[in-house]
Amino acid sequence: MAEEKRAEREDWTVLESEYVIRRPWLTARRDRVQTPHGVVIPEYYVLEYPEWVSVIALTREGRFVFVRQYRHGLGVTRYELCAGVCEREDVSPLVSAQRELSEETGYGGGEWREYMVLSANPGATNNLTHCYLATDVERLSAPHPEATEEISVHLFTPQEVVALLRSGEIIQALHAAVLWRYVAEHHLL
Repeated sequence: MAEEKRAEREDWTVLESEYVIRRPWLTARRDRVQTPHGVVIPEYYVLEYPEWVSVIALTREGRFVFVRQYRHGLGVTRYELCAGVCEREDVSPLVSAQRELSEETGYGGGEWREYMVLSANPGATNNLTHCYLATDVERLSAPHPEATEEISVHLFTPQEVVALLRSGEIIQALHAAVLWRYVAEHHLL
């Protein structure tokens, strides 16, 4: 109980804030902040991003829809959930998730619900990832990824997904977290 009382109000006060860089895929701000206990931190950096989405998509046959693509930050090609950025013209994260699934895989339809909301790093980034569970999806069209995306679509059984998680083939943390939750809730271990 003492821990709960201490954590009641721990917001920092922003004393100054300035943008260091503003580019389409990189926006960084430097804040001068003060903690509730009076400590001033002269340089605290925050990376600003739009909201993100990811989708656990399951076909009517119970197969998971995955994409495989190259990730330049690590220089690796891995399996991932369908995911992307909430575009300004999307009216909600759900619309963004449905658009991303269609663009990257050609799958759609089915039943959709928000499954969980995650932060990649609340200490340094300002956005959330809205993770959706889409069941009974079906192939509605050919994929139509962006010109910069070279994506292949793969269908996996639940057992194959568990094997990919265990082997470290799925390394995107936001994807692995939501998949491990699904595995635990559906007793797939």
